Amino acid sequence: MEQYLLDNFDLPAKNPSEEAQRRWRSAVGSLVVKNRRRRFRHVPDLDQRHQDHAKRRSVQEKIRVALYVQQAAITFIGGAKKNEYQLTDDIIKAGFSINPEELASITSKHDLKALKMHGGVDGISKKVRTTFDRGVCATDLDTRQSIYGVNRYAEKPSRSFWMFVWDALQDTTLIILMVCALLSVVVGLASEGWPKGMYDGLGIILSILLVVMVTAASDYKQSLQFKELDNEKKNIFIHVTRDGGRQKISIFDLVVGDIVHLSIGDQVPADGLFIHGYSLLIDESSLSGESEPVYTSQDKPFILAGTKVQDGSAKMIVTAVGMRTEWGRLMSTLSEGGEDETPLQVKLNGVATIIGKIGLVFATLTFVVLMTRFLIDKGLTVGLSNWYSTDALTIVNYFATAVTIIVVAVPEGLPLAVTLSLAFAMKKLMNDKALVRHLAACETMGSAGTICTDKTGTLTTNHMVVDKIWIAEVSKSVTSNNSSEELNSAISSSAWSLLLQGIFENTSAEVVKGNDDKQTVLGTPTEIAIFEYGLSLQGYRDAEDRSCTKVKVEPFNSVKKKMAVLVSLPGGGHRWFCKGASEIIVEMCDKVIDQDGDVIPLSDDRRKNITDTINSFASDALRTLCLAFKDVDEFDENADSPPNGFTLIIIFGIKDPVRPGVKEAVQSCITAGIIVRMVTGDNINTAKAIAKECGILTDDGIAIEGPDFRNKSPEEMRDLIPKIQVMARSLPLDKHLLVTNLRGMFQEVVAVTGDGTNDAPALHEADIGLAMGIAGTEFLHTIFDLRRLLRRVPMS
Repeated sequence: MEQYLLDNFDLPAKNPSEEAQRRWRSAVGSLVVKNRRRRFRHVPDLDQRHQDHAKRRSVQEKIRVALYVQQAAITFIGGAKKNEYQLTDDIIKAGFSINPEELASITSKHDLKALKMHGGVDGISKKVRTTFDRGVCATDLDTRQSIYGVNRYAEKPSRSFWMFVWDALQDTTLIILMVCALLSVVVGLASEGWPKGMYDGLGIILSILLVVMVTAASDYKQSLQFKELDNEKKNIFIHVTRDGGRQKISIFDLVVGDIVHLSIGDQVPADGLFIHGYSLLIDESSLSGESEPVYTSQDKPFILAGTKVQDGSAKMIVTAVGMRTEWGRLMSTLSEGGEDETPLQVKLNGVATIIGKIGLVFATLTFVVLMTRFLIDKGLTVGLSNWYSTDALTIVNYFATAVTIIVVAVPEGLPLAVTLSLAFAMKKLMNDKALVRHLAACETMGSAGTICTDKTGTLTTNHMVVDKIWIAEVSKSVTSNNSSEELNSAISSSAWSLLLQGIFENTSAEVVKGNDDKQTVLGTPTEIAIFEYGLSLQGYRDAEDRSCTKVKVEPFNSVKKKMAVLVSLPGGGHRWFCKGASEIIVEMCDKVIDQDGDVIPLSDDRRKNITDTINSFASDALRTLCLAFKDVDEFDENADSPPNGFTLIIIFGIKDPVRPGVKEAVQSCITAGIIVRMVTGDNINTAKAIAKECGILTDDGIAIEGPDFRNKSPEEMRDLIPKIQVMARSLPLDKHLLVTNLRGMFQEVVAVTGDGTNDAPALHEADIGLAMGIAGTEFLHTIFDLRRLLRRVPMS
């Protein structure tokens, strides 16, 4: 039996092959499945999946042709017939000046001519009554939704209770029992008369109705739970500008005219036009099938719903929502393919199949034995040539007995019970602020033997503050009340101005005003910490700082571990500011500023002093970042920031406290036999200090840097990996390589936690992917198994 289950019903927990999925379906067969519609309701239809994939490819090809061929044809032919769009009374009365279909077609068809005809992006904003700095008014939302539509896709209506009753009635054994009941009634009335002849048949019918109603009620309640969980998965939040303030709203509340803020990892929630931004790289593969990402700018301003931001950041104005987008039309053509079955569901289907076959054999033997005894008794008493109506009733009862054995013996609800229990587990986890995306994660996470966790935001609170700084060859603590005055007296005004300029120009953080007129700093925790430190030094930028104009921005990414910005100076010339991982920035510098603000060479002694300072900060569990600048007379718009020749301004030591309860949670994991490993992009000394504080790094453990790890041979990795407890300065592929080897070399069940796009490869590879925080990127949320909704809840 065990070998039979292994041969036919063994399925991996994640990314099962189609061959394995078809093998167990074939092994189940149809002989011992009483109700296929009910038993396989939560099992994906593989044939339907193939149809959906073919349909998706067909639609993607049409979109690709529309995007990349139609424009060329119009350009060369120069005379395609234009559709005539009329402004209806409702549109004019609402104060809008463009037809919804025309507005949607401009973006979906990448129609630059039509866009210029309407005055470009500025003209479109006026025609939909919005401004780039204030956005739409909250009082106009209902009007905009009635004219331009709501941001929802057409979905199949939910199944009613009576549809589940119909499904329950499809049970083959119940149908046979209903036939037996009717025969019993007919024969009973003929032989025993009314009402005594009705009793047996009526009893069977009432029993069947009771079973059907209970089954339907259970399935209907379960479907409502899954619907609620599915709605929670789809409810994504984005940042928009409305009523002059930046707000966080659900994508379902998005309207035409909204100003949407996009950043790395976001999925574009609607069709729109690029307003302004930096190095915006869009992945359109999900929509057009093209694997090559597309740079979007004011010259190519079209952004389509369903695509993903691969790099950069930008603001866009929404031009089409819901079913007026290509993504909406694509989604509406596809059916719900169903989630992959879990390993336990498949094994229990195997157990149910074996028990069903045994039950079928015993039911057949029972019927044969009863009929044999009946025929022998009849032959010895009245002879086989004399038959009466009571004999027919007896045979019907024998047959009903055999069918009842099948009903009782075949555990049709056993696989469904797993789904119910997993749904219950999902609900319980929801109450603990954790959203399960894949059912299999509920059963797999109990088998995890290794946890590869990120540091920032997972083990730590992700609430960062600048704790120490190094500037002009002097280290200072910034926790004291008079730290700003001490710094002001220690460095010259030119060094002070250069510091503030570097902080406020080279940042992705911004100050926004909420509905309560209160100013808030938005951005990543690291950016907020440095920005707020700049504000504490000098409120906000003075006129001299504001006169700088950003020319080019290179956003931070986890591979380069730095961000850079090129600004034009008021007196002429340009200046690069670069900020990032301390070791990388220091390596790019050959000069440093002194107390007078003068640029002096970075000698070997000064470089050693800086390295010692970085290690000292890191040993105190501080994240270290450096800020540097370089003046240039000329620059190439297509070239990256210079790799060297920078002047070091400051070293930041940023404190990110360990989350309460982490040490106890780590100890509980170790006691349970689960190995916890920290994988982070931080400095190795910072990582070691945090790991020791959390109880992860022990005396016999190893802390290693990503570059050293990835250069090891497979044989060296086999000896090294069991001892690794901390990996610092790691790239996304380092984490992916560690997870792959843990699963491949050591057959470990691996759980991975992460909160950024850089964690996506490892999360996808792991047996269990845990995305931390509701603010994680939407790209990350498409591949996670379990998502922590609130960061303040300890992970245990």
